This record gives sequence, structure tokens and C-alpha cells, in this order.
Amino acid sequence: MRFGIVILPQDPWATARRKWAEAETLGFDHAWTYDHLSWRTLADEPWGATIPTLVAAAGVTSTIRLGTFVSSPNFRHPVTFAKDVATLDDVSGGRVLLGIGSGGTGFDATVLGQQLLSPGQRHARFVEFVELLDELLRFEPEGSGGVSRSGEWFTAVGARMVGTPAQLPRVPFVLAANGPKGLGVVARHASAWVSTGPEGVTGDEWWASVAQLAARLDDAATAAGRDPRSIDRHLSIDSGGLYSLSSVAAFEDTVGRAAELGFTDVIAHWPRAQGVYAGSEDVLREVAARLPSLR
Repeated sequence: MRFGIVILPQDPWATARRKWAEAETLGFDHAWTYDHLSWRTLADEPWGATIPTLVAAAGVTSTIRLGTFVSSPNFRHPVTFAKDVATLDDVSGGRVLLGIGSGGTGFDATVLGQQLLSPGQRHARFVEFVELLDELLRFEPEGSGGVSRSGEWFTAVGARMVGTPAQLPRVPFVLAANGPKGLGVVARHASAWVSTGPEGVTGDEWWASVAQLAARLDDAATAAGRDPRSIDRHLSIDSGGLYSLSSVAAFEDTVGRAAELGFTDVIAHWPRAQGVYAGSEDVLREVAARLPSLR
């Protein structure tokens, strides 16, 4: 089992840098931040930009992997985003995990004046977003003249990604999906799957639903001619109605249940002073001391 921690991009860097550096010294395998322009109940609070935050985090760490949780086509274009991601991966020495989702229906979906999309439209856009990023982040073959593509949602005309990726063949994709079509995209393109489970359910019902999703990923991988065990599985363990870092016992129980379902990685959230993910950093440090025994 590997362990991740989400650090929301809310603090001034003078404060946030301590958390990112400590995440590494505490022994977490990967650290993430949300890729939103604002988020739900925290819309009236400070909220920083994702890529600059991760570039800064790369400067105060040396081994921990750094990820987007998760990037969205709601407000990003693959051509410009590929440049951001490739630069971040270079700065970090090849430590980036690129989380990607289909884009939700909240703030990010309308802040640029967009029309709300149907689930089918969001899936079609997700496919184009992932496929074009996949091509771009492998960097163009020498002498190819760039990447050109004309789709329903995204267009590239001679987009240039010259050189060699920091990770080969490209930065790993950690794709978020729950539906059958989305899980098919995971099976075709992802190094790892990440899930928050279904919305609107908690407790044992949530866990049962997560188990069903994991089984569906097995089926999708098999249908794509891929060994299901070749796809790492990340679970956001603060999504089932219980904050995993509310106590050491809660964390250990949650990790155990995730392991029983075949998850290779779990992701918790750094405790906040109040509101969502409210908790104590003392509990975080107690949990971190026990990570070696939970691996």
C-alpha cells in the first residue's frame, strides 16, 4: 500500500511550503492538490493556482511524487496544459502524477461562460482531452513538424513539444472515472485509476459501491486486452462520509478496507482548522508514524 495526502491550495506559500516539505519527511509517497479555480463550500476563501503551487512544492521536496487531483477539461486546453505539465515534470525531476477527470458540473463548469454539458458530451470531451494529452506528452517524433488534430472539442495545429519527456514514455496518467465508458478510457490510457466512489452514499453502502466499481474496472481492462493488475488503484478515503484522519483507528480501518478491495494507494486530506476535512495535525503525524507497518 502507498499513501497520498492532498494539500488544498489555500495557504500563502510561506505557510504552505511547510506542509509540502513535511509531507515528504512524514513518509507519504505522493502529495496532491486540487485542480480547480475554486471549490464548493470554499469558494469564498483563498484558493491558489494548481501548477504554480506544484512547481513551488517541487522546490521544497526531492522524492515525493506530486499530482493534480484531478485536472479538468472544464477550463484547460491540452496544448497549453501539456506545456505546463511537461515543465512541472522537468522541474520536479520526473515526479509528476497527472490526475485527469472529465470535469464536474460545479464552479469550473460555468465560470468562463460555458454552457453546461450533458454526461455524454463531457465524456466525449474527456476522451479527446486524454488522447491529445497522451500524444503531446510523449513529445513529437523528430522532424514531424508538431502535433495537429481537429476534434469536436479541441484543435491543435502544429503544436510543438520538442525534446525528451522527463518520464518515459510520458508522465503517468491517473484517470478518474466511475461509469463504464470512463473506465474504458482508464483501461486504454491510464497507469492508474483514482476514485472517490459514488456521490450521495456513505458508510457500508459506499464501500459496497466502491467494490462494484473496482470489479467493473477489472472487466474494462480485460475487454481492452489488458491485465487488470497492471493498473494501480487509488482511493480517496475521505469520500465515504468519514474523514479518515479523524483518528488513528479510523485511518487504519479505512486503509484495511481499501486493501481488501485491491487498492494499491489511498489518498487522505491534510487536516484543516475547520469545515470540510477539519482535524488535527497531531493525528496526521501519529498516522504517519504508523505508515511503515501499514504498507
